[in-house]
Amino acid sequence: MPIIAIIIPIFTLILLGWAIRRHGGLSEGFRRDLERLIYFIFFPALLFHSLAHARLDLLAAWPMVLVGVLFTLTGMGLGRLSKNLFHDPLPVYAAAFQCSFRFNSFVGLAVAEALLGQAGIAALGLLMGVLVPMANLAAVAVLARHGEGRWLRELIGNPLILATAAGLAFSLTGLEVPELAGTTLELLSRAALPLGLIAVGAGLRLDALDHARGHLWYGVAVKLLILPAVAWGLSLAFGLTGIWFQTAILLAALPVSTVAYVLANRMGGDGRIIAAQVAVTTLLSMITLPLWLSLSR
Repeated sequence: MPIIAIIIPIFTLILLGWAIRRHGGLSEGFRRDLERLIYFIFFPALLFHSLAHARLDLLAAWPMVLVGVLFTLTGMGLGRLSKNLFHDPLPVYAAAFQCSFRFNSFVGLAVAEALLGQAGIAALGLLMGVLVPMANLAAVAVLARHGEGRWLRELIGNPLILATAAGLAFSLTGLEVPELAGTTLELLSRAALPLGLIAVGAGLRLDALDHARGHLWYGVAVKLLILPAVAWGLSLAFGLTGIWFQTAILLAALPVSTVAYVLANRMGGDGRIIAAQVAVTTLLSMITLPLWLSLSR
């Protein structure tokens, strides 16, 4: 019940975002601008603020990071396997490939804060700082043959990566954020999670569920069932406990990121398949995520 009590408000905000877009007259242009504001301002402020004030034991954290790298590589391998299992056009495969390993940072950080507090945000931010570049590189490598994009600039200038690196630098060097800047960052951080969840809901698309159904449901099964199970086994094998164990399982069990849809559209992939996977994994994770988190405790 405590896990359910944590999850329900988070997914209520996601469903609220969907309802606002569908029935509240929210324009597509405003939704995109809101996503950019969250992605480039609010979430980097949250990550930097949490990491800069955290005192992470990197020696204790490295097994969690290694587990994250290993289950992400496993997800990439399973995503590659789908090309041989289904005979869809290459743009479908290139877009759906991302479903097996990409994760929704908005949902993850909201759950981490509710479940583990600021320490959870810091631990998840550290893991994201390693896995986001991996995920971007793999997705771009597969999508590159189908279009053109300034992927290197997008990777190097990724605001989540930059905020994580800057926050870790402050934490490791013992520097203190000036009080005025710290207060501003705290205010921005408070807005990040509720706005991020509403934006996730506003971006859900349910009009392509009959498109490339083999790829669709294969990716959903890998992301919500197989990948968390792999993370569970690896976490036990590497002796993870406490916050490190829970953070690894949380990230593995997250739904697919809406960024995967944006990247597929930018680089010539099939946007419909990944949009459907984002929607289905987000909705079904209302059931699967509490189960995995309950087991992790």
